[in-house]
Amino acid sequence: MDTLHQDFEAITITGYYTRDIRFPTSLQDEGSDAMNGAVDFSNPYCVLQTNSEYEGHGVVSSESTTFFNVTHPLTRLQSFTIGRGNNLVCAAIDMLAPLLVNRSLASLTSNMGNTWRYLASDSQLRWVGPEKGVVHLAQSAVVNAIWDLWAKSQGKPVWRLVAEMSPEEYVRCIDFRYITDAITPEEGIELLRKQELGKAERLEEVEKNKAVPIYTTSASWLGYSDEKMRGLLEQSKIDGFHHYKLKVGGDLERDLRRLKLFRDTVGWDDILMLDSNQIWSVPEAESYLSHLAPFKPLFIEEPTSPDDILGHATIRAALRKYNIKVATGEHCQNRIIFKQFLQAEALDYVQTDACRLGGLNEVMAVMLMAAKFHIPLHPHIGGVSLPEYSQHVITIDYLVVSGRRSVLEYIDALHEHFYHPAQIANGFHVTPTAPGYSVHMKPASMERFSFPGGEGGWWKSQEAEKLLTLERTVGWRPAFGKGHKDVVGVQLKGNDAAFANDDGRT
Repeated sequence: MDTLHQDFEAITITGYYTRDIRFPTSLQDEGSDAMNGAVDFSNPYCVLQTNSEYEGHGVVSSESTTFFNVTHPLTRLQSFTIGRGNNLVCAAIDMLAPLLVNRSLASLTSNMGNTWRYLASDSQLRWVGPEKGVVHLAQSAVVNAIWDLWAKSQGKPVWRLVAEMSPEEYVRCIDFRYITDAITPEEGIELLRKQELGKAERLEEVEKNKAVPIYTTSASWLGYSDEKMRGLLEQSKIDGFHHYKLKVGGDLERDLRRLKLFRDTVGWDDILMLDSNQIWSVPEAESYLSHLAPFKPLFIEEPTSPDDILGHATIRAALRKYNIKVATGEHCQNRIIFKQFLQAEALDYVQTDACRLGGLNEVMAVMLMAAKFHIPLHPHIGGVSLPEYSQHVITIDYLVVSGRRSVLEYIDALHEHFYHPAQIANGFHVTPTAPGYSVHMKPASMERFSFPGGEGGWWKSQEAEKLLTLERTVGWRPAFGKGHKDVVGVQLKGNDAAFANDDGRT
């Protein structure tokens, strides 16, 4: 790699803090799908502090005793949730981050594969994983914070930091434990060396913002009315989109109506993708999708439980006659699950989630496996900070790993809260150029949307009560005991079909 900045060896992590940030997106039905009716895009937010110019000081809020100064870069990294449970990830970050305090950045980055395993090796925290769930979400935030700090210290965006690595350096970032039956370090190095051919030409496309074409899901959240959906589709056409993803599942009549509206609005030349967000059991999926097949979807995303590898393989085989492919991965918790999906030939598109996997290191491992198995990478976006992360991920894959151009999802929501938000132009993602991992949130946004928040914060407002009193589940609910009454005026968001059995009966 390039020579290090002069003071790199002296940078030491001296502290950290976390923030629970929640945006009330369910008020506008953003993120609503067949399984998740009330979605509040949220971030467990992790900040690593150092003894260098890459940390600063200033008042944040009454809930925290840590300070920062917005005139200096901070190492601020996030995971992603949809509301409740965000605090659990913050608590797990508070357990993991102390492992980095007083460690030098140079020692952490000299062998990122070892650093990743070091963070995954707290035996008591592994017991509540291992390498999955809340602890793994927390590891993602902490690991990505190291990447952000490393890239800032070199004055480069994360994608360029990785792109300038040798194949050996790339492979050294990966913990190959549990995946050598799918790919070995030696195979990874050989694969990366082959991709050196044409890399200079691909870099030109990256720097001209012509490397990553986009598709949108923003027009199709299930909570949107037909009128709103039509207007958003028309605007998306004007904005240069030619790939769209629509949410389906739970109500066939509604889905047929919405798919007809889609084709009537955008025509038959543009690409349609579907996402059912785990709503079906395996037998249901083929039956349901046979009715949607005339609308020519390219793939169905998450047709069943994200843990059901063999179920996905069965669905994939059954859908061949309709020429519908299968995509999944946003809820795949680690490289081992992806390994098995690939070995079982259970998917056609690998949908890594930059927050659910254990940081960029593990995403890099999945990229290598997907490239070896000739399955295209199709990162999941779907929420706050994920567009910012994933633009780096897909650029690394195209430039360094697979050499294959893939479309990347773009969600037009909440970008205004970041200093360096994901941007699009002329049907492509604009390649990020600012040093770091692009998720530096503005202090005013952190202050306003911290949960539970202080005086003047959004979550202490009267408007917030609408969300705080929402029914938490859909479908059947147990009766209240004698002498107790149901909550008056409670709101219900979501689709009771999420609670239904295979035959649709609750």
